[in-house]
Amino acid sequence: QVQLVESGGGLVQAGDSLRLSCAASGRAVTTWSMGWFRQAPGNEREFVAAINWRGGHTYYDDSVKGRFSISRDNTNNTVSLQMNSLKPEDTALYYCAAGSFVATTITARVRKVYTSWGRGTQVTVSS
Repeated sequence: QVQLVESGGGLVQAGDSLRLSCAASGRAVTTWSMGWFRQAPGNEREFVAAINWRGGHTYYDDSVKGRFSISRDNTNNTVSLQMNSLKPEDTALYYCAAGSFVATTITARVRKVYTSWGRGTQVTVSS
């Protein structure tokens, strides 16, 4: 079983940056794909970014492409999401997720392939 714990959320102003981190424990996820999803009140949980197990391939939703960057450190079992040029519409609860699947442009966006989820960290961007 994999436990994921997110950190780094907070209240910032539009244009600011935040860096979210996700620590995995319970078993090594070095061969697992990792992703970030977010959920705003009243909305469904949506894909933000993902990274394959080697870290050589990354995937982003169009809404964050060019502003967010996902990375991973397999030595320390962590994955990070650097968020720049934040907008009020980025306000949401951000979840870290992991799954034993081959990440592709299609699979990385599918919630059900991720079998482990964190509890989320809140990001609030004021205008």
